[in-house]
Amino acid sequence: MKIVKIILLVVVSLIAILIVGLALYGFYLKPKYEGKVQLESIHEETTVYFDDFGVPHIYANNSIDAMTALGYVHAQDRLWQMELMRRIAPGRLSEIFGKVALKNDTFFAGLGIAEASEKAITDLDKASESYKLTVAYLEGINQYMNEGVTPIEFQLVGVEKEKFTITDVYNIFGYMSFSFAMAHKTDPLMTDIRNKYGMEYLKDFGLDGELNTTLIKSAKEKPEEFLAISKSVTALLDNSPIPPFIGSNSWVIAPKKTKNGKVIFANDPHIGFSQPGTWYEAHIVTPDFELYGCYLAGTPFPLLGHNREYAYGLTMFENDDIDFYQEENSPDNANKYKAPTGFSDYTIRKEIIKVKDTTDVVLNVKVSRHGPVMNGLITGLDDNKPVAMSWIYTQQPIRILDAVYILSHAKNKTDFQKGVALISAPGLNVMYGDAKGNVAWWATGKLYKHNGGVDTHFILDGSSGKEDITEYMDFSKNPSAVNPEWGFVYSANNQAEAVDGFVYPGYYLPEDRAKRIAQLLEPKSNWDKESVGKMLNDNTSSVAPNVVKNLISGIEANSLSKNEKEAVAILKCWKGTNNTEDVAPTIYNKLIYMYLKNTYKDELGEEGFKQFLATHIMKQLIATQIANEKSLWWDNIETKNRKESRTEILSKSFKEAIASLETQLGKSVPAWTWNKVHVVEYEHPLGKVAMLRKIFNVGPFEVSGSNEVINNQMFDYTNESKYVVKGGPSSRRVIDFSDIENSWNILPTGQSGNPLSAHYNDQAKIYNAGNFRKMKINKEEIIKTSTKLVFIPAK
Repeated sequence: MKIVKIILLVVVSLIAILIVGLALYGFYLKPKYEGKVQLESIHEETTVYFDDFGVPHIYANNSIDAMTALGYVHAQDRLWQMELMRRIAPGRLSEIFGKVALKNDTFFAGLGIAEASEKAITDLDKASESYKLTVAYLEGINQYMNEGVTPIEFQLVGVEKEKFTITDVYNIFGYMSFSFAMAHKTDPLMTDIRNKYGMEYLKDFGLDGELNTTLIKSAKEKPEEFLAISKSVTALLDNSPIPPFIGSNSWVIAPKKTKNGKVIFANDPHIGFSQPGTWYEAHIVTPDFELYGCYLAGTPFPLLGHNREYAYGLTMFENDDIDFYQEENSPDNANKYKAPTGFSDYTIRKEIIKVKDTTDVVLNVKVSRHGPVMNGLITGLDDNKPVAMSWIYTQQPIRILDAVYILSHAKNKTDFQKGVALISAPGLNVMYGDAKGNVAWWATGKLYKHNGGVDTHFILDGSSGKEDITEYMDFSKNPSAVNPEWGFVYSANNQAEAVDGFVYPGYYLPEDRAKRIAQLLEPKSNWDKESVGKMLNDNTSSVAPNVVKNLISGIEANSLSKNEKEAVAILKCWKGTNNTEDVAPTIYNKLIYMYLKNTYKDELGEEGFKQFLATHIMKQLIATQIANEKSLWWDNIETKNRKESRTEILSKSFKEAIASLETQLGKSVPAWTWNKVHVVEYEHPLGKVAMLRKIFNVGPFEVSGSNEVINNQMFDYTNESKYVVKGGPSSRRVIDFSDIENSWNILPTGQSGNPLSAHYNDQAKIYNAGNFRKMKINKEEIIKTSTKLVFIPAK
């Protein structure tokens, strides 16, 4: 008996020691939010107050010290995210993840982002303020890497620490720019459809822009041979450990339409969800500068920001800044290609990809006069039919660092616009409002033209020169609106009005969100912070009810079952809302998927249909194609000796949708509520491992919203039992210049990327409930609600 007691005592003691040890280790790994830290690169004592949501408020006597402190605190909360971000563009994920990341690395290394970054850095003015502040920010990151706690992910994966450099900053911006583009998902697919079925089949796709019926107003001041490109690039972005940028909403309301006579600014950039989320918030105050901003991991200046004088944010322009060219190899030498003046040599760029636990992979990337050849960078392309990618970002001067510095340090509207003009790519709608009553938006990007008749929605002829770019437009020709008479500016990734008769081609999103925003803004002239916040969480589609009418009108009503009749009745009464307790969106989205499948899959095939579902064009054409009885797509080409009609396809789709829902959710139609199928889980890269999921992931949550409503909670159309939300508002900001100290924001999860931090997921429930928290800039209030970390110069 004594022996048993002794054994039990030993076991209990060991368990206690283990628990204490783990607790101490966990405490050690937590971010340091209070106390004192010596920094070698800091000149004067600098104080950081971490508020009740972990946002650092940095008070420094000079900008250099402020940026050094920012780099340090940013790294302690987001070093793992920074590490991943800097590795994507140069193709260095395989060093830490092994062969599983090789496809990703092969593609991105081949794009030449890293090479373009190095060229841009050689042209930098090393005496400029933007450069000096960037170096100070990097000093802060690197001092944390040297002296701070190593993130648990580094230990699990086995990452060796390397100093951050300005090259990393440029590579992060490069990846961001590429993820904005849609041409790589769409042009090859459109080319395959044209080659296989002819232009008649593309009339429903509105490639001439006719589907873009809600325009942003300007106011001055061969069969399946190319599908591999679309398929591969889409898969790479979907599987990337860092999510792509997707879309956004923003509107800025002029004083004449607000209750308190001051500008109100709203913005919610739409980005793929991940954990940690995209933005890191920080508030910097020096004797001559103040800004509250949202920062990308590893970048020194915020893309979203405000202070007491002005606010700015962004949405995606969705312009076409990537073209694909079919090159023609010399019949005698595969290292030569046909150009307008004869055969030219490909430039060969050598890239070495280091792969964990195996030998290096050597790439010899061919580069034509248009850009890198995709063959060899992605699978499925015929090596004898080279396709080159022409991308504005790598071809024009990259001045993104100076641009975002100016945006965050502008003295006035004119100064701010100068920063906007420096951005050649990506295409953005940069939104602006200020305390003086100005509201504005400008489209960024180096826009360009081709010869008449050249359609850049398709893969172009690379050999003749006839389909090359013929003109680069001056920034003054970019769409914009400054203090328009109607009293607001807005963007929802929809197409802008023509400038000088020219509508710029792109892959714009359908009118749903834009139409709803305009419908809400136009009639109301007493907007306040509360009503704008409510609008950011709006779940209503202005377009879906009309789509439903067309769907129902095409269904054979005399052969419906009891549940089918009940579903029709629910859809007829639907006002387009997508709240958690609604039933209609559950029926509607299943029906949309079945309609798309039965209409397009026979022509496109399994892989082509999957790629089609990933494009903006798919979203654009639904409303118009459903109403077109003469559309060629209604006929099922797999059936012989008959031609299907609109009624047949829609009736079949409806019956399949109801049958699918009965299988998934049971026979009671009122029980098919939206919350049972529309869910989100914020996934950490290591959360894909089942045993680590609960440690690193946040959620799941049942959520409201849907595709293309203002609360744009995005998912793929599917026949699966759940619509898993892939992306949505990466922040929701409301800045009211009549009450600037009480402006609002909310993040999907939290400030910190450290799973042991109290701020890892402390905003998730608030966000999914549609609520907000303050962006504090009142020092007295900040001190009362914060912990205090002091940086002192090392002796």
